[in-house]
Amino acid sequence: MYNTDMPKRAELPTTKQLFRSTLIALVTAIVLLVAVILPAEYAIDPTGAGKVLGLTKMGEIKEQLAQEAAEDLAKSNKVAIALSVENKPFDVVKTVPVIATPTVTEPVWRDKIMLTLKPGQGAEVKLVMQKGQVAQFEWTSKGGPVNYDAHGDGNGKSISYEKGRGVPKDEGTLEAAFTGNHGWFFRNRNDKTIMVILRTNGEYAEMKRVL
Repeated sequence: MYNTDMPKRAELPTTKQLFRSTLIALVTAIVLLVAVILPAEYAIDPTGAGKVLGLTKMGEIKEQLAQEAAEDLAKSNKVAIALSVENKPFDVVKTVPVIATPTVTEPVWRDKIMLTLKPGQGAEVKLVMQKGQVAQFEWTSKGGPVNYDAHGDGNGKSISYEKGRGVPKDEGTLEAAFTGNHGWFFRNRNDKTIMVILRTNGEYAEMKRVL
């Protein structure tokens, strides 16, 4: 058995020395936390030392693995919930009726012509049609109403389908009473220039402006 001599009072560290040692240990711990532990464990590198030492990459890998593990766990939980729902007896599936929304379709036009008419000016557009053929039409007068005459002619025959004065627009169908040219004559009786936009579709060989 050995006897150990008790240290003398002069050999013991002073309070100042203990405080300095504690402070050094604390600073060292903070430096290790910031420069080593944070980059290596959480990929947090405020000083840039972790990147130099390769510790930040290690932390990124750990964070990525942790995220992937969490995602796998979440997927597993979803699968387990789905299986438990499927295995429940007497499940009742409620069907919600779907109300169909009516679809509004714009008409598809084959030809379109725009007529710019000065005050007092007229213009005539004809469709080349065989007897009994039917064409759909729509026209609109921009800038003011217009006078019009829907008629047909050909092979010594002529016919007047409809006339109007001060009409802003019109639409409908035109059935050829005989083989020939069938269409519209427009006259601008306003004191300013107007534009008539005519759209057509249906059974006819061609659209042509004759005046």
